[in-house]
Amino acid sequence: MKPKLLITRKLPEKVIARAERGFDVVARPSTRPLSREEAVAALQAHDAILPTLGDPFDAETFIRASPVTTRILANFGVGYDHIDAVAARRAGIVVTHTPGAVTDATADIAMTLLLMAARRAGEGERLVRSGRWEGWHPVQLLGRHVTGRTLGIIGMGRIGRAVARRGHFGFGMDVVFFNRSPILDSGIPGARQLESIGAVMEEADFVVVAVTGGRANRHLVGAAEIARMKPEGVLVNISRGEVIDEAALIEALEARHIFAAGLDVYEHEPEVPERLRKLENAVLLPHLGTATGEVREAMGMMALDNLEAFFAGRPVPNPVPEMQG
Repeated sequence: MKPKLLITRKLPEKVIARAERGFDVVARPSTRPLSREEAVAALQAHDAILPTLGDPFDAETFIRASPVTTRILANFGVGYDHIDAVAARRAGIVVTHTPGAVTDATADIAMTLLLMAARRAGEGERLVRSGRWEGWHPVQLLGRHVTGRTLGIIGMGRIGRAVARRGHFGFGMDVVFFNRSPILDSGIPGARQLESIGAVMEEADFVVVAVTGGRANRHLVGAAEIARMKPEGVLVNISRGEVIDEAALIEALEARHIFAAGLDVYEHEPEVPERLRKLENAVLLPHLGTATGEVREAMGMMALDNLEAFFAGRPVPNPVPEMQG
């Protein structure tokens, strides 16, 4: 008898087809996250769940669902701040994720945001589309030069290093970074690890935030850190929205204390404050970090690798850190 698997969101067809070969699949057609009531019911009805961003598997959900039938949550995505992995472990549930598959696509979006914010590309496109563009002139939409400047990375994991490589080898940028643990070899010639986030913000011309989400990193970049940025500085967030104090960032952008920001994530997404949406010096994308067909398919296949290994009695390839040891 095949294990019962709930797939909480619409996934690429190849992923669904493979899942159906090994599991009794219920594929939820919605593009919206599960409600808490749906999450509780899912834990009581399925052997496995393939959840993703926004599905509320926090401690309260596990308590309300007890006793659970589910034995594994194979998360679709590298970030799993919507899952309380410690509470899952207490409930006897293994949690996995999909690192690696998302690295290059997310790093590409970081550079997209950096370049768009620096060169005021969003403003330029809106100007052309409005029909108000009057033609080229020497001081039109003057932005910030990127090549040869200093790139700061907050969080030198897989994605942070991929961004650093693009900046250094593609644009000749010097790299400084903050990471909680020492990095002995970043793979970037001349890259320097600094002692604090503030020190990176102060030295870099462009700062990319690439840490994980979750309570431990909420408002990791706040008003004090933003205040240390250069007036011509650009701040890019590709991690999770709550990592940056959104209200403090809006104030800094409105007051032109920093040049611009590029955001792919928001503190209360999909809600984006009107004040932020009105800012010409903010480039805003709808969480496109991993949004390529190839990457989303690879993420789904990696999640299935975890599921198939688990039900075959093998070690799962990609357990979250809370499941290790």
